[in-house]
Amino acid sequence: MAEHPPICDFGWKAREFELPATDGKSYRLNDVRGDNGTLVMFICNHCPYVKSIVDRVVRDMSELQSHGIGVAAICANDASTHPDDSFDKMKAFAEENRFTFPYLHDESQRVARDWGAVCTPDFFGFNADLELQYRGRLDESGREAASKDARRELLEAMKMIARTGTGPAEQIGSMGCGIKWKAA
Repeated sequence: MAEHPPICDFGWKAREFELPATDGKSYRLNDVRGDNGTLVMFICNHCPYVKSIVDRVVRDMSELQSHGIGVAAICANDASTHPDDSFDKMKAFAEENRFTFPYLHDESQRVARDWGAVCTPDFFGFNADLELQYRGRLDESGREAASKDARRELLEAMKMIARTGTGPAEQIGSMGCGIKWKAA
């Protein structure tokens, strides 16, 4: 069953993190922060919702980066129960899909919990002051990709945030596979 993140909590401040990436470096929030905004997305390798949009994610993130928006992706799934989301598989997924942004590993799941991540994909779009302005979907895709001419909701919202500091008042939440939490 698909999970849905809550509606955007406008003004919520991004939480600090430091996580290892598939490129061999570690990144903090300030390392991925852009001059005009920041987008942090929780994704994974195995989820059909992520797989259906990964090419669009790469396309749109490259465009956002050209607008001074910093981008990072985080995988927080428990790799012991979902081995396709292991760090080694994350490296292969990032390379295969030509990620132009850091793909971070939240093995402890602390960042996902601190941020209130719900599913993959779960998009957090911040203005230049790291205030949440977008918690919507990429586009109307679900388990299957939407049509090629589908409205690029995340891209439009982040470009608006870069220009004005404010996100759209109306947003449609993302949907995807629930985060695979470790047993308590």
